[in-house]
Amino acid sequence: MQSSLSVLKQYWGYDQFRPLQDEIVDAVLQGRDTLALMPTGGGKSICFQVPAMMQEGICIVISPLIALMKDQIQNLRAKGIDAIAIYSGMSYREIDIALDNCIFGKIKFLYIAPERLYAELVQERIRYMKVNLFAIDEAHCISQWGYDFRPSYLNLAKLREIHPKVPFLALTATATPRVVEDIQEQLLFKTKNVLQKSFARLNLGYMALFEENKMNRLLRIVHKTGGCGVVYVRNRRETQEVARFLVNNGVSADFYHAGIALKERELKQDAWTKGRTRVIVATNAFGMGIDKADVRFVVHLDIPDSLEAYYQEAGRAGRDDKKAFPVLLYQQQDRVRLSNNYEASFPSVLFIQQVYHHLANHYQIAYGAGAGLIFDFDIIEFAKKYNLEVMPTISALKFLERDGWLSLSEAVFIPSRFKFEIDFQELYKFQVQAVKYDGLIKVILRSYGGVFDFFVAINEYEFAKKLGLPYDVIVGLLEGLQKQQIASYIKSTDKPQLQFLQSRVDYKNLYIDTDFIRERKQIKGEQIEAIFGYLDTKECRSKALLTYFGEMEAELCGACDLCLMRIHKRNMHQNIEQQVRILLLDQDRELHALIDSITIGSDEIKLEVVRHLIDDAKIKFVDGNYKWVAH
Repeated sequence: MQSSLSVLKQYWGYDQFRPLQDEIVDAVLQGRDTLALMPTGGGKSICFQVPAMMQEGICIVISPLIALMKDQIQNLRAKGIDAIAIYSGMSYREIDIALDNCIFGKIKFLYIAPERLYAELVQERIRYMKVNLFAIDEAHCISQWGYDFRPSYLNLAKLREIHPKVPFLALTATATPRVVEDIQEQLLFKTKNVLQKSFARLNLGYMALFEENKMNRLLRIVHKTGGCGVVYVRNRRETQEVARFLVNNGVSADFYHAGIALKERELKQDAWTKGRTRVIVATNAFGMGIDKADVRFVVHLDIPDSLEAYYQEAGRAGRDDKKAFPVLLYQQQDRVRLSNNYEASFPSVLFIQQVYHHLANHYQIAYGAGAGLIFDFDIIEFAKKYNLEVMPTISALKFLERDGWLSLSEAVFIPSRFKFEIDFQELYKFQVQAVKYDGLIKVILRSYGGVFDFFVAINEYEFAKKLGLPYDVIVGLLEGLQKQQIASYIKSTDKPQLQFLQSRVDYKNLYIDTDFIRERKQIKGEQIEAIFGYLDTKECRSKALLTYFGEMEAELCGACDLCLMRIHKRNMHQNIEQQVRILLLDQDRELHALIDSITIGSDEIKLEVVRHLIDDAKIKFVDGNYKWVAH
């Protein structure tokens, strides 16, 4: 077996591991269940990719983030490593072929969305795979105490039944002590084993500033800090408004949100990543998996829902270990809004039942039918159609998912896919008989290998360009091949995918776990109290974050807004004391004359220093005047 360092060098080009990575790799190679806690940008993927490459068999990676899966697969393939993904939106046939490739092919990494593990087909095929490791990314999602609980993660323990001897590696950047315990219990760790890197980011100067005029303060931050940055806002409309404000004030800026067409999103992201755009204004969906090291500031114009979410988003600053500033700007009305959103996030059972009823009607699903069906889902369109408020509707969908009625994937672009369903000889006969398809078939055969064996991602616009035909004609030809059962053709989508996991029932008979909703409300309330506590702390922002994540011995950072104020105040006190000493050594003075003679600080601070000097017996009151007596 190659050493872990030689594999790291061969495929990733690094001569040594980052802190903690080698310990995690060793634990995995010893077959030990491991929970690895590493801050954002700490290099989590290396921890499962290296040991998987050192062993025979396949590594199964569970991840809720389709965009991140696709990015990692692309990176692995660029290194000559075979990897594929299974996620919502793929057809049964696509999944069937992909799983066969994992059993009989040379696939080293299978990335799979947690909701796909519910399928009997998937569980049965995994049974026949030679699995060397189960890697669970974003592992905090399995804990109801975590900030981003995903009901689909509760199914992961079933993998133990399929391959009881295969170790689990759970990875996360954010977990409180309670979540750390819960992850290990939910995943049925044989022995508790936590490897943790400190959550401290010493190069970050955290700031939380009460600010009535956020836009002007934002402009000052951008100008003063320099470099590139991210500005997070609450909704899509604000991304455009804030970006326009920055541009109008001479800052190279652009906006980004999930409602923008894929090609345009890619262009915007590429321009920011390569430094052509200085500031990107985005909703919180932006940033996952984007490895841009030189981000100098991350500004939040609204209060995040939790400290976990804030830590992850703020942590996208300064990954090059150079000084960077995460800044949270807030007003009193932001606190009120967050509290109101909290209440809206826990709708009544009747509302949840009605959302289910509307969903089934929306997709025209008959009673007793619908199990396994997958649809594109636009929540804004759905909420408008049935006159529902968006926030409670999103929460209702999460509770329906928790109770196993449906699953909902993130919005991500899934390209069109194509596969021939007849062999080469039959296809040749068809080409001779149906001349209008001949040109398209030839282009497909020249462009893609393996198109008889598995689905390939295609681009209809490329075919149109090569054949000199309109896009609509190409789509018509592809659909024609499908109608004649010559091929399978699945059109692209960039909408979230909603899947019904059970047949439709009468909404009055719909089981909803009210105890769970009550518990979630309590947990969410505690998380909001924690973010308010972070805003209100008087000691140190970094220490407040680290204490929340269980690092009770954290020291003052010396770089956040509170530490800088404390240092400034201490320096001010020292300078005032020095002036008092010089003034009183020159002559004794009565209080008003002494205060008026001090040239720095407010009267309040001057008086505070004088009181300290009296308490320390450095000056004393004699015959109506103050006298310096310290040696």
